[in-house]
Order: sequence, then structure tokens, then C-alpha cells
Amino acid sequence: MIRLTFMVILVASLALARSIVAQEPAREEQAVLTPGDSVRIQVWRRPDFSGDFVVGPDGSVSHPLYRSVRVAGVPFATAEANLRRFLSGFEENPQFVMEPLVRVAVSGEVTRPTVFATRPETTIGEALARAGGATQTGARNRVRVIRFTQSGKQQVFRLDLENSESTDFSIPVRSGDMIVVDRRKSFTKDILLPTLGVIGSIASVGLLIDRIGRNGSR
Repeated sequence: MIRLTFMVILVASLALARSIVAQEPAREEQAVLTPGDSVRIQVWRRPDFSGDFVVGPDGSVSHPLYRSVRVAGVPFATAEANLRRFLSGFEENPQFVMEPLVRVAVSGEVTRPTVFATRPETTIGEALARAGGATQTGARNRVRVIRFTQSGKQQVFRLDLENSESTDFSIPVRSGDMIVVDRRKSFTKDILLPTLGVIGSIASVGLLIDRIGRNGSR
């Protein structure tokens, strides 16, 4: 009985370890930084090495101390290893925490259009809330997310944040995301007036044809 219990615990432990290993690459992929993002570095007992730092155009930390530390364009685990290697030149076993902060822009029909740095776990809904949410003229069911791949290709996702059954609200942000809330359609402005304009144009053409016909019959 004891041997059977041990085997069950061993199998469960292996399954859990396998699950953790499978999830790790996805976390690293999501945390890849690009120039313009930021990193939050906290070094134990070294406040002069700690703070929030912007990632420069060359992919390194734009601070005199960290100019040789590359953090952009590589998995975040590699960025941490690069920082550890650098800090090891000052002490044997540096104790530090480095946190990625990705750059996100929210615009369109929102209360406070803004650009800010946030954790990669931040969702589209949370980013929208940080901008004050949609205005009265904003269409929460017509939210666009403009995203660029690592190869520079632009992708546009259309989300519906009004549908309670949708998971769009919980989609995590990515580096460089531009979240745009479109304007809610107005019946008078977007439907009625264009329709009246078309009807008026048709009527004008009809009058012109009628006038030409009358002149030709004289």
C-alpha cells in the first residue's frame, strides 16, 4: 500500500513538472521586449543599481550603468542572464529582480488617451480601464488592437468587450500594442443623413433627365 501511494505521488509530481516546463516557453515568448519598453530592476542593497529604465534603440538598457546589458529581442530569461552576468562583475552572487514592462497605447473614444508601461500579464480590459474606459460615444463592441509581429508585420484584431460570454476582455497585451476604441454609430449621422443625400442625388438626376427630355421634345 505504501509503495502504491509513493508511485501515485511520483507520477503526479512528474505530470506537474511536465506541465510547468510546457508553460515556460510561452511565458518567455510573451515577455520579449522591444525598444521603447522598460525594465524594473531591484538589486539587493544597491539602490544606485535599482529603478525603472527604458530600453534603448539598440536593445540595451538606456542607463550609463547598463549600456552593455542587452534585454530586447531575446527571451526574458536570456535578458535576466545577461543582467546577472553584468552584476557578477560587482559581487559574487548578485541578488536582484528584473521585471518587464511593455509599452501600450490606448486611444480613440476613451476618457484619457494615454501611452504607458505595464506588466505583460495586463489584459486588454485592464489597459482600457487605465485609460478611463470608453466614453459615451465609444463602442465597446468595436475595439481594435493594432499589433506588430517581430518581423514588423502589422496585425489588426477586432474585439467585442460588451459580450459577457467573450474572452476578449482577458487577452493579455503585447509590446507596442495600440488599442483603439471606435466611435459608436449614430443613426442620424451615419445612416439617415447619407441615405437622404443619396435620395436627393437620385431626385436631382431625375429632374435633370426630365428637363433634358422636355427640351428635346420642343
